[in-house]
Amino acid sequence: MCRGSERSLHTRTDFSGVTTLRYVPIATWERLPAGYTHPDVAAVAVNSKGRVYLFCRAEHPVLIYERDGGFVGSWGEGMFSMRTHGITIAPDDSVWCTDDAGHSVRKFTPDGKLLLTLGDNAGKPSDSGYDGSNLTTITRGAPPFNRPTNLTVAPNGDLYISDGYGNARVHRFSPSGQLIASWGEPGTGPGQFMLPHGIAVDATGTVFVCDRESDRIQVFTAEGRFIREITDVQRPTQIVLARGRMYVSELGWRAGQRSFRHGPIERDPSRVSVLDANGDLYVAEVVWTIAGKAGLVPPDCHTVQKLQRVD
Repeated sequence: MCRGSERSLHTRTDFSGVTTLRYVPIATWERLPAGYTHPDVAAVAVNSKGRVYLFCRAEHPVLIYERDGGFVGSWGEGMFSMRTHGITIAPDDSVWCTDDAGHSVRKFTPDGKLLLTLGDNAGKPSDSGYDGSNLTTITRGAPPFNRPTNLTVAPNGDLYISDGYGNARVHRFSPSGQLIASWGEPGTGPGQFMLPHGIAVDATGTVFVCDRESDRIQVFTAEGRFIREITDVQRPTQIVLARGRMYVSELGWRAGQRSFRHGPIERDPSRVSVLDANGDLYVAEVVWTIAGKAGLVPPDCHTVQKLQRVD
């Protein structure tokens, strides 16, 4: 949808009962400065002060807003590829940026000063067999990174990265940036991935990984031991754990596409699900990459929305 309307999100408790959460889009929320555009907003995050950070595929990659939509500033110009991907705000308000085509994961101050770069081969893809476009050509799990997607910070400060379009692994780093362990390989079995795309860690250290093209979320111990999978999702792209609930953004399927779990798909639209109380939601959308180039949405389709909870 590209027009503002009231939305209902369903929350499933233990996958038995269903209640409804109602959100209303705030159509005029973002006050984008003159001359600024963002055909794709790859990710969005909020810091401890309520400031909203957008990670864009645009001339100005990182845009910062107050909660009311007032523009604060931008940074990152010339620092990233045009395949920016994930943004994560750590508990200390440092900003982690995952650059897909840049094969890099970097830590910045809130105003954009580089603090740390993860991996020994930053900027160059590791060798997973990937041909650059088809994830089925990935033949093995490889070191960091080959088109990484997202990062999360565990309660103890450890860093977990989903890696990604050109790899089939999760990497765990220490807070200082030392690689602790990696797990995963291409496939659809437990601990295997067909595009690990989003990642989160809960208060107990349990790791949740969006296995996007297998239509599931895999759950692991902090050390990477498979626990279970959640299959009541479609093409999950990112997870946020907050206030006892799991918020999952889910990419749509179009006719002719094929799920590694369900086979050929007729059509399933994109959505946000709330699994198993709540504030406003900020939803970033890669509109141009997914649908704009194909003419499936109008040029003025939104790329970021604020959805306000309605009780």
